[in-house]
Amino acid sequence: MAGEKSEKATPKRRSDERKKGNVFQSKDAVSVAVLLVSFYGVQFILPTMVSHIHRLFNLSFNSWMQIKVMNQTELSIIFLQSAWIFVLILFPILGLMMLVNILASGAQTGFIFTSASLKFKLERLDPIKGFQKLISLRSLFEMFKAIFKILLLVAVIYMVLKPELPILFTMYQSDLLQSLVYGMKLIMKLALNVGMIFIFLALVDYFYQRYEYEKNIKMSKQDIKEEYKQMEGDPTVKSKIKERQRMFAQRRMMQNVPKADVIIRNPTHYAIAIQYKIGEQRAPKVIAKGMDLIALKIIEVAEKNQIPCIENRSLARSLYEQVDMETEIPEKFYQAIAEILALLYQRKGG
Repeated sequence: MAGEKSEKATPKRRSDERKKGNVFQSKDAVSVAVLLVSFYGVQFILPTMVSHIHRLFNLSFNSWMQIKVMNQTELSIIFLQSAWIFVLILFPILGLMMLVNILASGAQTGFIFTSASLKFKLERLDPIKGFQKLISLRSLFEMFKAIFKILLLVAVIYMVLKPELPILFTMYQSDLLQSLVYGMKLIMKLALNVGMIFIFLALVDYFYQRYEYEKNIKMSKQDIKEEYKQMEGDPTVKSKIKERQRMFAQRRMMQNVPKADVIIRNPTHYAIAIQYKIGEQRAPKVIAKGMDLIALKIIEVAEKNQIPCIENRSLARSLYEQVDMETEIPEKFYQAIAEILALLYQRKGG
């Protein structure tokens, strides 16, 4: 069927969709990349983070012990110091997560930026369409996928933490720094186990989202024909334009015939108008040429303007086939054209 979307999207269709902001992207792949890179990035900044956390605890504990004798200025200074330490703890990991998010999204979308998706559309407020999206097959798939991931996450956390429970219950007796190091190691272990499973889920989601995207931008054969017409123009209109262009070109060519020095003909099939201005042109050039009816028209205009017409069958045909309009004749025709021009100059007494 002509309306069935069975054809792959053309490059133009893909480009148009990109301009609209409709690009392929797997959010699960981005989430997994952020999760793994962020957690493993923490390993490099863990000593610094532990040091800042230690400073924050000391500052908070000392401030609490002296809060009764502090004035408002001193409390403000302590608050600013605590806030700055808190920023130093969170900024590296948050900055890394933001960077990975941008790179992972850009790798899939080609770092495209468009404001088309931000434009207000009244149809987005349509409650019927909103309800249809809510109960669509895609929405149900996303809901079941989210539930499955939550259950899987809970199962992985339980399996990882179950052997560690005896140690976790005794952590309150341990040193703060030792507890933090153990906690970070346990978190890294969780991240590794969760990450390996979620990498598999992200790959499945990546290929599914790609399949869904390709399916949504498919085109029907009629769509491709319409696109071709837009790019190349309607064949009927295009032929009319070419016909008008030919007509205007012939008119301009006929206006050049009276400027010719000689017409070389064969005798009615070909007509070539030659012009040669001594001192201005390096060689004679063809300023008009035609075949059959156009040739007869050139001869008619030449006779009205008393332009000499010389019959030379082979030369006329060769010039018509080998020399373009407004182009100087090649050297191989110099001798033949020179003889014709010399004969005409003799007739004029030149």
